[in-house]
Amino acid sequence: MSKHYFQNIPNIGYKNNLTTSVDRQNYIYAKNLFLRAKVRDDVSKEITFLNSYNIREGKRPQDIADELYGDPTLDWIVLTVANIINVRDEWPMTGKVLYDYCATKYGNELNDTAFYETKEVRDNQNRLILPGGKVVDSNFTIPDPDNPQITLSLGSSEPLVIGISNFLAETRNNEKKRNIKVMREEYLTMFLMDMRETLTYTKSSQFESRFLKNAHNPT
Repeated sequence: MSKHYFQNIPNIGYKNNLTTSVDRQNYIYAKNLFLRAKVRDDVSKEITFLNSYNIREGKRPQDIADELYGDPTLDWIVLTVANIINVRDEWPMTGKVLYDYCATKYGNELNDTAFYETKEVRDNQNRLILPGGKVVDSNFTIPDPDNPQITLSLGSSEPLVIGISNFLAETRNNEKKRNIKVMREEYLTMFLMDMRETLTYTKSSQFESRFLKNAHNPT
C-alpha cells in the first residue's frame, strides 16, 4: 500500500455524457472521495496500539508524522487515528491565530461573559458539596454548607459561580484539541494493511476490480 493517502483511494467511473468531449471515452474516472479511511473499532479501543499525544504550539500533522514515523507524508495517518476530518476546525490554532480569530468573531464582545460555571464548594469538614466547572445560570444559588440559613450566590463574599469570557471559552476549546491518540510505530504495517482492505471495493453490480467501479450518471 502506498504511503500517500490519495494514491490509495480507488477510482470510480462516471458515464461520459459530454458530446463535445475531446476524449470520447465511455467513462470519466475520478477518485472516489466518498470513501474515507477509518480505524477499526477494535483497534481504536485497544490502548496497546495507541499512545496519547499532546500537540505542541505550532505543530502541524506533517510535523507529528515526521517526528513519530520519520515520514511527513504519513500525516494522513495522524489525522485518521485522531478522527480529524476538518483540519481547519479540528486542529488546535496557534496563540496568535486564535486571538485573531476571536477578535474577528467577537469584536468588542471578546471579553464579555459567554457563560457562568460553578466554583468548587466544600464544607468545613472538606466534604465536596458542589463540584467546580458545572455550567449554570448567573443567579444559581445553594445553601451555605456550614450555615443552611444563608445562600451562596454570585454576589457572595466567596463567589459560587464565575463568568467565563468568550475568549477564555474559545481558549479552553482550543486546548482540548491538543490531546489526541496516535498510532504506535510498530503497528504501522498492520494499520496500512487494514486501510488497504477498507479502501478497496467488494463485489457488486458496479464492480470492475478492487480499485475500480463504474457508476451511471442520472439523466
